[in-house]
Amino acid sequence: MVEITWLGHGTYKLRLSTGEVVLVDPWIDGNPSYPKDHKLDRVDIILVSHGHFDHVHDVLPLARKFSPHIVAIYETARWLEVKGAKNTIGMNKGGTAPVGPIAVTMTHAVHSCGILDGDQIIYGGEAAGFVVRLPDRRSIYCAGDTNVFTDMQLIERLYHPELAFLPIGDFYTMSPREAALACRMLNVRRVIPVHFGTFPALSGKPEQLAELLRDLPDTTVWPLTPGVPVQW
Repeated sequence: MVEITWLGHGTYKLRLSTGEVVLVDPWIDGNPSYPKDHKLDRVDIILVSHGHFDHVHDVLPLARKFSPHIVAIYETARWLEVKGAKNTIGMNKGGTAPVGPIAVTMTHAVHSCGILDGDQIIYGGEAAGFVVRLPDRRSIYCAGDTNVFTDMQLIERLYHPELAFLPIGDFYTMSPREAALACRMLNVRRVIPVHFGTFPALSGKPEQLAELLRDLPDTTVWPLTPGVPVQW
């Protein structure tokens, strides 16, 4: 079993049965949907999908506190190193890295990846997603910020994820309409919607996605409440 906790926006954590904590795209300080009473007591691995502030904002403070392994595309990992992060794993799409008890494969994403550094936006490589292979051999697709793209069919054929975290907010990422097509290509049993509701522009809702998938009984939309853990 793995304990899953959505922490608002595009941030979520996976606590493995052996205790290790995998944190995805940490945005805590300033995140209006982060649960105020939630405290991170352990972080072993951080996955960074891209360099936008709402996905990378708290990587450096957490790196100083917990010394986790940090997985990101090469250019973003290098920027984090320059800023003082240790234990970075700068990889690229199609590669797989063993990281503690999990295996992490970097996948494509359709999004931008400029890093706001002071008053400059610098090159951060490309946005990416991840497939996380758990110790029990189940796979989770962490899409990051993306639009739907036809190569999601390849992700299904290669990695067979049973669970997917998909953005549905619209404006900066795909909306429920595009996410519904993504579910059909990925053929996942469960999808957890993220990256919605934080700002007025992120108007997509889980119930809209569920309605669009009514004819797909083998795929369940699984909306979570920030800070409330669930077992999977």
